[in-house]
Amino acid sequence: MSLAATTLATFDQLLGTLDHLLGKAAASDQGEARLQARLAPDMFPLATQVRFTTQQVYNTLNRLFGTDHAGPASDHATLAEARAHLAEVRALIAAARDATPVSDDTMIEFDVPNGLVFRLSAADYVQDWSMPQFHFHLMTAYAILRANGLAIGKADYLGYMMRHLKAPPSA
Repeated sequence: MSLAATTLATFDQLLGTLDHLLGKAAASDQGEARLQARLAPDMFPLATQVRFTTQQVYNTLNRLFGTDHAGPASDHATLAEARAHLAEVRALIAAARDATPVSDDTMIEFDVPNGLVFRLSAADYVQDWSMPQFHFHLMTAYAILRANGLAIGKADYLGYMMRHLKAPPSA
């Protein structure tokens, strides 16, 4: 499996996980209030973590596949909006599976809001920037929900693994 295919599969699986977690949050007694929950006062709330998670997907699709997806400029006001957005991003991932990515050695240059500019190969971009940023914001969203009392655990995070579960031996 190519780096691009692995990246798309990882994004899709884990956005499915995030959708599952947001579904549990929506069904909980705190519901929409969870969107404003934070791990610490100086950290972004859940709604922003969801937006930043998907922004990594948009950035990666743009840089590896030459698309021009901007992503939302502001946080979602409801869990339903956030979940609908995840479905839209997953559809973009599905469409990208038929596209041809840049080669792994294509140089990518980008800047971040604090003014730093990075230049690295597409392979290094995925390995050293895109995936770590994606996982950071996804895990922060998970941690916010967990710290806020939502009954979730590792099985909720790795639910996509059930398709690989070996059937128990018959008695």
